[in-house]
Amino acid sequence: MATVLMCRRFPRLSRVTAFSTTAKRKAERGSSRSRKEKQDKPGAASTGTESGATIQLLKPQDYRVLYNPAAYAKGRAGSQQRGVRDSSQALGDTFTSPGTAQAAQTFPTAPSQALPPLRNAKSNSNTLLKHTILATLYKEEAEKEKWEVHDSKEDPRVFQKGRPEYRSLSCESAEPALTLPAEEGDSILQNVATCEGSPGILSDYFCKLSHLPAEQRAVLVSDPRFSALCHCAVTAIRQFSTPDLIQVLKACVSLAIPASHPLLDACEAEFCRRAWDMELEQLLLVADCWRCLERAVPSYLGILFSYANLHWKDLTLPQFVQLLYIIGEGRRSPADLAQKVESTILRHLDAFTLEELGAICLGLFKSLSGISDHIMRRIADRVALQMEDMSTYALVNVLKMLRYTRVDHLPLMRELGRVIPARIPTTNIQGIMHITLAYSSLHFFDEDVLAAVATSLPSKVSYCRSKDAAKFLWSFGCLDYEPPNEEEFYTSLIKQLHAKLHEFRKFPEHLLTALLGLAFVKRFPEELIDFALREEFVQKTRGSKYDLYKDLFTLGKSVEIECTTYQGSRLPPQLCQEFTEMALSFAEQEIYVRPEIVEATCLLESMLGGPEYVKNHMILPHTRTSDLEVRLATDGHPIPFNFKDPVAAKKLKDLGVSLTDDLMSQLIKGRAHSQSPVEVENEAGIPGQERGDAAGTPCLGGALTAGAKPQAVPKAGHWQPQEVRLALQVSNRNHFCYASKRLLGLHCLKRRQLRLLGYVVVEIPFWEWFPLLKRTRSEKLSYLHYKVFSPALLTRA
Repeated sequence: MATVLMCRRFPRLSRVTAFSTTAKRKAERGSSRSRKEKQDKPGAASTGTESGATIQLLKPQDYRVLYNPAAYAKGRAGSQQRGVRDSSQALGDTFTSPGTAQAAQTFPTAPSQALPPLRNAKSNSNTLLKHTILATLYKEEAEKEKWEVHDSKEDPRVFQKGRPEYRSLSCESAEPALTLPAEEGDSILQNVATCEGSPGILSDYFCKLSHLPAEQRAVLVSDPRFSALCHCAVTAIRQFSTPDLIQVLKACVSLAIPASHPLLDACEAEFCRRAWDMELEQLLLVADCWRCLERAVPSYLGILFSYANLHWKDLTLPQFVQLLYIIGEGRRSPADLAQKVESTILRHLDAFTLEELGAICLGLFKSLSGISDHIMRRIADRVALQMEDMSTYALVNVLKMLRYTRVDHLPLMRELGRVIPARIPTTNIQGIMHITLAYSSLHFFDEDVLAAVATSLPSKVSYCRSKDAAKFLWSFGCLDYEPPNEEEFYTSLIKQLHAKLHEFRKFPEHLLTALLGLAFVKRFPEELIDFALREEFVQKTRGSKYDLYKDLFTLGKSVEIECTTYQGSRLPPQLCQEFTEMALSFAEQEIYVRPEIVEATCLLESMLGGPEYVKNHMILPHTRTSDLEVRLATDGHPIPFNFKDPVAAKKLKDLGVSLTDDLMSQLIKGRAHSQSPVEVENEAGIPGQERGDAAGTPCLGGALTAGAKPQAVPKAGHWQPQEVRLALQVSNRNHFCYASKRLLGLHCLKRRQLRLLGYVVVEIPFWEWFPLLKRTRSEKLSYLHYKVFSPALLTRA
């Protein structure tokens, strides 16, 4: 049944097809030895489905239990969506659970004649069993719900519980300890009718009303008498003392006054007017109230930041942390405070609590405040030493800033790989997403962490926003990692993309991010691709604040090359041409001119006989990296093909070299039976100019003599049936995972597509080529000679 449903859900899903239990078992058996070992580690997480498989179903043979998860998580949209998907499937497998078995054994024994009819006994047993299953599943769902709840307003304020000093700097938004009887609240509102009383009395009214029971506070805003009280306060706003006015604002937080309420308009204007006469502690408290009210107050924050700048030396440690929290929540980065923030972080670094460090990083991240690598490394140094004592929320905030500053801190990442896998099952989905994104952004591959994420994610996938699902797919694709449960992992995320399809109209960047991540690992969900390449969606991407043309281009051309049976929407040719021109313009300015590429190009031209034999260009513009293209005949000699320079093309017609048997033997088989580059380095040919040859004759393979004549020149742009096209890849560190030789997803995709187009990919990796850049010309020529004329390469081609 499940298999049939899956096929109907994805009728045209390339590679991701129907998945049977047998297929899953094969996938698990196909895992690497390292993955097998990892399952025995404490950090290995279990999937959410295992819990359901731990209940022993003591039942007659024909008894079946119908299971609908939506019944155990009312009020949550994610569970409701999942319930709709799962309600059509019956869970008929047997369960095993010691607890249920014990429950079954508690029935008293009785003589056979005293037993009720078999049907009634079976009914009682089944009823108890149902209650046991429901109670177990409800408890698990409640636990999962607790882990997944993320309060974007309260979670960033956890650091305030670490010191008593924060009580005077922050507004307590929790339920009041003492509640006011409803009758007393009604009495206060009756007294307001005459609008009499001093500002102090009015302030006291607000304070008392904020202590009403929650249900009374909820209806207070719509009460005309409360509106009259607010009007009285607005009228007398300038007569309030600053402490009284702050009390009114704090009461507004407890009463959940709407952010656009006229009373708040008056309070904001008044606090801006008197801000320079207030204490820093008061200014920070008022700013915290505005945050709790979710009211944007840019003018007030501007005054606060200017005041803090003038009184910076007077800031205490809690005031500094609270200020950075306010800066982050206001999404504003005061440029004139940047240097002072860094020096203060250094001064108090050892005194901050771990939660305060997390709050500092979150404030800097949200306000897009850059800090120096030195400061980030100092923070990471401390976190790496005390990570086990740090909450996951604070740790994730540090990772956000580490990602933003692009700082590679190996001790922290290694400690993270040791600590975080065990925490993944109890971390909410957004936290897991940020952890995973930190690894992919920093190009850091850790199989233990990624496997733990992949194991836990399918049971949590209904909590994923479109952004979360996209970032997971991007991260795994970027690191070119397919986990042991790859089919379950990718299927669950692709289903969630379908469920969130409506969100992509507002956030088109998330769909493209997800589809590219899938393309990196050779997965092409055709229905989603068809949606993404439609004209109306393409138009939405152009209206995005992000530059999405590169992603569209990469996706569209990848589908063209890899999905030969795809019949859906495609990018218009004129749009592809526009994107191609943009990519080529960028390459000419930023890629072709890189020293390692220029050096390789010049040496290859010299070695092969001129610019006609080498082309520095992008064979696949949508991958945004260059290739050095070289063409060889099947007998091993280079073929000229790059005739973009008419002078060079004309000159080539007058040149002539002949290939001797001895030379061909050297080119195809290599000297001394495939010598290494080191052995060949002193024998590599040098161009005629360096040997004193006035004619400057081109030298193919570094071993041709003057006076030889070339074979017939093939027509430019045509693929000859008897030629081998080489695509030399001059890579750099950014093409690989951190401190490894593992290619990133985009570059795996590029090489795969080059091979599909008939090219032979030749690697010139940075760990070999970069050290050679400082060596002699002869050594570099020898190395390139070995790469181009490798006997194994020609044989394979």
